[in-house]
Amino acid sequence: MLIKTVQDAMNEQIKNEFYAGYQYLSMAAYFESANLPGFSRWMRAQSQEEMEHAMRFYDFILDRGGNVVLGAMEGPTVEFGSPLEVFEEALEHERTVTAQINALYGLAAGENDYASQTFLQWFVTEQVEEEKNTGDVLETLRMIGEGSEALFLLDRELGNRANVEQPEAG
Repeated sequence: MLIKTVQDAMNEQIKNEFYAGYQYLSMAAYFESANLPGFSRWMRAQSQEEMEHAMRFYDFILDRGGNVVLGAMEGPTVEFGSPLEVFEEALEHERTVTAQINALYGLAAGENDYASQTFLQWFVTEQVEEEKNTGDVLETLRMIGEGSEALFLLDRELGNRANVEQPEAG
């Protein structure tokens, strides 16, 4: 049985993960509007990953005999100034998620909930990768500055990201 304090915190994390997915989808829409389909594809993949993360928590709570309670979310940011600003915000968001996961892990450890700690270890490792990948794109954007040719090349590179389900036309 899942300890109630851990269950409540995991339910909050489900909301956080869905919000992250919603935020990345908003970023994808910004990039699509800016005619940067590679950036949009990268952000769609991020959105899909965050939705999958939410469902991992959802399934874990149910597997442990807990109750899933879905909370209301705020709307995402919808206006962005530049690709650089989007990735600055994305990295800051990933750092926030890392802090949330670490706090959740600490709670599980404090409750001697070893199954939850084992489950959460995957997220701890995942957040290292998430921060690195987002940070790498951010650093590249900082290096290229305002150069449209370099932005175009980066857009093409980011468009090669695998594991993105594209909606079928019509």
